[in-house]
Amino acid sequence: MVNHQIIDARDPHPTPVDLTPVDLTPEDLAGLRENLHEQRLFRQEQLREITAAAPARTDALLQRQAASQVEVSVKLAASARMVLADVEAALARMDDGSYGFCHLCRRPIARERLEIVPQARYCARCQQVREAGR
Repeated sequence: MVNHQIIDARDPHPTPVDLTPVDLTPEDLAGLRENLHEQRLFRQEQLREITAAAPARTDALLQRQAASQVEVSVKLAASARMVLADVEAALARMDDGSYGFCHLCRRPIARERLEIVPQARYCARCQQVREAGR
């Protein structure tokens, strides 16, 4: 694996050669930001609905079903919170100017990937490496 970064002995955190994400126009960023805001609203509403839907059942069979539903709800809520955190982090990266760069190799993330997964933290190659290591 070859990493084409400029490395300066004075800077322990090398920076990418090009500080602009590949092919991202201001319009692209505005569209991605809008997508992230929509995802944020969806996840926040999803969490409100999950927490509001607490079953109130009494007999044993219904209690077992309710327990199963609670378990599913807990997992759905955890997933929604995780995605919401990723969306919030992506919006923060947009605000601080670091959006569109891989957290591992620090190279730009392809526009096509960001259009599919606007909250992506890693380029496709680094994401594959992370998943292979699990």
